[in-house]
Amino acid sequence: MKYGLMRLPDVIGIGPPRTGSTWLYNALRDSVDMPYGAKDTHFLDYFDQKEIGWYADHFRYATGKRKIMEICPGAFFKPRARELIKTHIPHCKIVATMRDPVDRIYSVYKLLRRYGWVRSGTFDEILNTWPNLGAGNRYAEHLKAWFESFGRENVLVTIYDELRADPQIYVNRVCDFIGIDRVALAPHSDLASDVNSFARAPKNRRLARRATAVINWLNGHQAYHVFNALERAGVWEFCQGRGEIYPRLTPEQEKRLRERFLPEVEALEKLLSIDLSSWKGPRADRGLPRDSRPSRLALG
Repeated sequence: MKYGLMRLPDVIGIGPPRTGSTWLYNALRDSVDMPYGAKDTHFLDYFDQKEIGWYADHFRYATGKRKIMEICPGAFFKPRARELIKTHIPHCKIVATMRDPVDRIYSVYKLLRRYGWVRSGTFDEILNTWPNLGAGNRYAEHLKAWFESFGRENVLVTIYDELRADPQIYVNRVCDFIGIDRVALAPHSDLASDVNSFARAPKNRRLARRATAVINWLNGHQAYHVFNALERAGVWEFCQGRGEIYPRLTPEQEKRLRERFLPEVEALEKLLSIDLSSWKGPRADRGLPRDSRPSRLALG
């Protein structure tokens, strides 16, 4: 297949998943050139065997007058993603956002339920049957690999709590790092990290899985206009929602998870020379922050 001019991103937001990537996309989409029709192409985490021209085709309308950016939260944990970026965009800048691992793992659990990848069950049951579910919170290990590949000065590490506390300061840091004019956020942007939130499990797991398969097919064929039209019509929510309300973690569950992830939190503190005490024990505002809706591609 022939492709046009090969324009590739100057900056890539690598996630990890469930760390406000949709919010960041919405905040920056009018100031940089994003993939045509989509938040991210998933070339780096799902369609990594496709041609580089397929990836570049998503940026075919970029004129070169603005920075080009993609936000692909699934890239953070993928060595293959680092390899692809290093090969094709060696001078690319990287943006990563770290989130309290307890909040993030519960959010990922809900994501798996929404896509229909796991059977109905309590969080503890799923955690026991998916032992690798918590492995994704090895932030320090993966960040070191990104630092080594692109240089620490080219990797901006932000904290999700900063986004929640002061979105304007957060986005200012990102804009300064990218090298674009600062974006003035609209009023009430302090709630923006809750965009497209979901609170319910699928009513029918089989239907959710079928919807997931359709979503993946649409994205593999760059049929983003169809995806968007079905989203506006409420099809994805009908297929992947409407079920039971997700409960909050109990104090006992949270305690066990905090003990489990304490070494990871301390490793990240050491790597970044920051204080993450708020991630080590129960917080007064626990209640689990609401999550952004999963990205347009459902990953298994």
